[in-house]
Amino acid sequence: MFYDLNVLRGKDYSSLRLDAASEQMAISNAKALGYTVFSVKSASDGWQKLFAKRERFPLMLFSQEMLALLEAGLNLIEAIEALAEKEIRPNVRQTLQSLLRMLSEGQPLSAAMQSFPSAFPPLYIAALRASEKTGGMPESLRRYIAYQSQIDEIKKKVISASIYPAMLLSVGGLVVLFLLAYVVPKFAHIYEDMGNNLPFLSQVLLSFGTFIGHHGFSLMIGLLVLLVMAIYLLGLKSVRTQLMEMLWKTPAIGERMKIYQLSRFYRSLGMLLIAGIPILKALEMVSGLLAPALKVRMLSASEQIRQGQAISMAMELNDLCTPVALRMLRVGERSGMMGEMMERISSFYDEETARWIDWFTKLFEPLLMLFIGGVIGLVVLMLYMPIFDLAGSIQ
Repeated sequence: MFYDLNVLRGKDYSSLRLDAASEQMAISNAKALGYTVFSVKSASDGWQKLFAKRERFPLMLFSQEMLALLEAGLNLIEAIEALAEKEIRPNVRQTLQSLLRMLSEGQPLSAAMQSFPSAFPPLYIAALRASEKTGGMPESLRRYIAYQSQIDEIKKKVISASIYPAMLLSVGGLVVLFLLAYVVPKFAHIYEDMGNNLPFLSQVLLSFGTFIGHHGFSLMIGLLVLLVMAIYLLGLKSVRTQLMEMLWKTPAIGERMKIYQLSRFYRSLGMLLIAGIPILKALEMVSGLLAPALKVRMLSASEQIRQGQAISMAMELNDLCTPVALRMLRVGERSGMMGEMMERISSFYDEETARWIDWFTKLFEPLLMLFIGGVIGLVVLMLYMPIFDLAGSIQ
């Protein structure tokens, strides 16, 4: 969490923003940097939480640059010093300088990173803590980079697949709105003398268009209010949880969401097991990655493993694996390479998710185009139907 501090260094009075686990930790970090602290407050108090733009620590870039510097022969402190010197973002530089100070005091890197929970997630810290005992930090960094790259790749595929349908819906909705708000009222003035001689659907459409024409401003205000309310409700954790539960209960989408969650679960678990984290501790650390429904099952599986149950059997009993994944878990138990096997399970799930996204995109996009085209065509047909009837009567 970020904190704003009013500080004094020498004769210079200024403000400072630090990332720390608590207010007291922020004060300690500022004092260690040579500042005298006068006051401190959360950087996101009150209404600022809605508008504050939080600068995220570039963990992926940090890991890639750290790996390159360590492989080039620099030691840990030299590598972080080099990264701090070239950094131009104040908050990121302050985080790196705080890490350097704690390292110079004799703290291990993983312990220093725990003071910055918003920058370094527990999985990252756990992987580095295990490597500190074996001296394999470059390998741990390389493994985390591969782990994060796989997760980002799936996210990119989901986002790419949703861009075109979202644009299609937006453009189609704007076209329909233009027809109803501008074109239909114009036709209503032309047809108003025909009265009940219009077809029923045309009368309904023109009545709707006339209503929009007379109350357009009020309707626009109402839509804006609904939009603001929707954004506010989506910002509430309870509402998002309920929406996610509804999606989980949807047959096709819920199953895909489960596969995606299991992919992250097994990839994170595999990375921790390879790093030397015990299975029960690793399960506890990755529990936060799962949806509530799967988290309950994972806790049950963890308890069964604690009682001596095999990992594969516990996962099967709690429906945390598919038949293919179950066989791979059994192979991992026999070979003693459970961490590597869990990463392979995750890769298998990722490939399955990618295939489903590709299939869904190819099917959904044409159906969406047909639906939007049908709505626009229906509106235009109802507008011109009286003209067709009039032409027929003249003939």
